[in-house]
Parts: sequence; C-alpha cells; structure tokens
Amino acid sequence: MDLSLGFFLQQVTTSPALAVTVLLTLSVIFVNGWTDAPNAIATVVGTRAMGVNKAIIMAAVFNFLGVIVMTAFNATVAMTITNMVNFGGDDHQALIALCAALFAIVIWAVAAWWFGIPTSESHALIAGISGAAIALQGGLGGINGAEWIKVIYGLVVSVILGFAMGYGVCWLTGRLCRNMDRRKTRGFFQKAQVVGGAAMAFMHGAQDGQKFMGVLLLGMVLVGSGGSGAEGLILPLWMMLLCSVVMGVGTSVGGKKIIKSVGMDMVKMETYQGFSADVAGALCLLCSTLWGLPVSTTHTKTIAVMGVGAVKRLSAINLQVVKDMALTWVLTFPGCGLIGFVMAKLFMFLF
Repeated sequence: MDLSLGFFLQQVTTSPALAVTVLLTLSVIFVNGWTDAPNAIATVVGTRAMGVNKAIIMAAVFNFLGVIVMTAFNATVAMTITNMVNFGGDDHQALIALCAALFAIVIWAVAAWWFGIPTSESHALIAGISGAAIALQGGLGGINGAEWIKVIYGLVVSVILGFAMGYGVCWLTGRLCRNMDRRKTRGFFQKAQVVGGAAMAFMHGAQDGQKFMGVLLLGMVLVGSGGSGAEGLILPLWMMLLCSVVMGVGTSVGGKKIIKSVGMDMVKMETYQGFSADVAGALCLLCSTLWGLPVSTTHTKTIAVMGVGAVKRLSAINLQVVKDMALTWVLTFPGCGLIGFVMAKLFMFLF
C-alpha cells in the first residue's frame, strides 16, 4: 500500500470521511498533548526544579523528539493499535464509525480536563475505537482478542513495574545519599530531575504518538486497501512529523490543573524523590514500548509517584487523589467504550 504524503493528500481530498477522520485524529493528538503530556513534567514543577512555563516548553520539545526517534526505531505499539480492532466490511461505514470513536475520545478527554482529574487518552482511544468496532460489526467480532490482550498486559506491567521501579529507584537513591547533606545535594537533583522530566516527556511522545499514528494508519488502510491489515507497513516520516508537531503544540498550551493534581496534591516530594519518580516512569514506558504494549503514560507516572511515596510511608500518599484517579481509570473503558458505541451507531444512521 502506498503511504506517501502525495497519496495521503489525494485520499483526503477525495474521501470526506477520511478527511474528517484525520481532522478528529489530529484534534485528539492536540488534546493529548494538552491534557496528558503535563503528567510528564508534573513532578519537575511540583518540586520547583523548574517553573511551569519552562517545563511546558521542555515537554513540548521532548514530546516531539519522542514521536520521531522512538517510532523510527520501534513502531510495534502503532501496529498493535491498528490491528486491535476489525473495521473491515463496508469501508464508508467503517470510516464513519472511526470518526465517531474519535469524537467520543475528544468528549471524554475534555470533560476529564475540565474537572482537573488526570485521565488516560490512551485508554480512551482503545475504548473508543473498540466500542465503535463492536457497533460496526454487531458484536465482539469487531475485536481482535490476540492484540487487545496486550492492553491487559500493559495495565499489569505499568502497575507492577511502575510501582516497583518508583520504590526501588527512590530507596536506592536514598541509601546512596544517606550520609550526605541534603542541602548540598539539592542543586544536583534539581538538574537531574530536569533530565528525568525530559525523559518522561520523550517517552510520552514515543508511546502516545505511536497510538495515534496507528489510528491514522487504520484510516488510510480502510480507504487505500479495502480494509485489509496493516502488517508489514512502515510508518512514513511525514506522519511522524505531523503527529509530533501537533502533540508539541498541544503540550505548549499547558495543563496546570493536571500538573497540580499529580505533582503537588498526590505526594509531597523532595527533589530526589521527584527525580526517582521520573526515572522510574520513563524506564517503565521504555520497556513497555519496546515490548509493543500500549500503556497509559498517566497511569505509569502516577503509579511510580505512589511507589516513591511508599518509601517514605504509606500515609505520605494522598489517597483521595489516588481514589479519584483510580475511579477515572475504571470508568474510562466502559464509559468511553459506550460513548464510542453509541456515537458509531448514531453516525452510521445519520451518514
């Protein structure tokens, strides 16, 4: 299948449904950069290692680099998203259903941002397109179980590995520095945390950028090859650049409510603890990306923060904030999935 920019533009101009799909996908990428990317820099701001505006600019830059560099190296996450659902059959109806799924994701993400609760556009994306595929196929035949199970693996990995790495890195850092004057180490850890925050932003772009490129690829496959699979396709450079620029612009808009929820409200941290959370989260995301597991960057980062807090004492974690986040995660799959299902049915009826 031709994935050149020229062929893509030709498809967009001749297929209104694909044009809307692309517009909605870019909107979701923008919202992701706006609402999800701030989690990557929350601890940097929370420990005052960087000012919020400088941190947002840094996140935008490293989100951009993460999409470009990591996708060129390993694009298995994008392929997982593309092959996770079955949108085969009537190509026009399939594109309409895909549009509905993306519309549902935008509604869900903006609502969560409005209330200042960190949510996962990754889980919303998976739930939305899954609900739409079920509506399109009239049952679970719209789901590719062999690929969808990777979402469950990702949930388990991000919880266990994120918490363990957060705890382990923080404990080890504390042990190595236990005989040092903390006032003298603060400057070092402030600089180290900036590096850790940049790594988190880079891996956010690597994970979430790939997921949305998988949706763009799915739309092109539906138009360009009659709904056949995307096996063997290589993501083109223009698609990486497009997604990374839009995500970077979205990140530059900021997300101060979410930075406050994750970086300040959940656990009160010192600079070495913030550094530990960033390093742990970035390592967990790197492992998941290399294994081709789509995981939530929000989920991973917040679990790493909880692991860091547990080193101090369990009571150091603001459990109410954790409960709010857990409730949001629990509701995302059925909630956004149902919205995707209903919107797909409605869009297919109307269009």
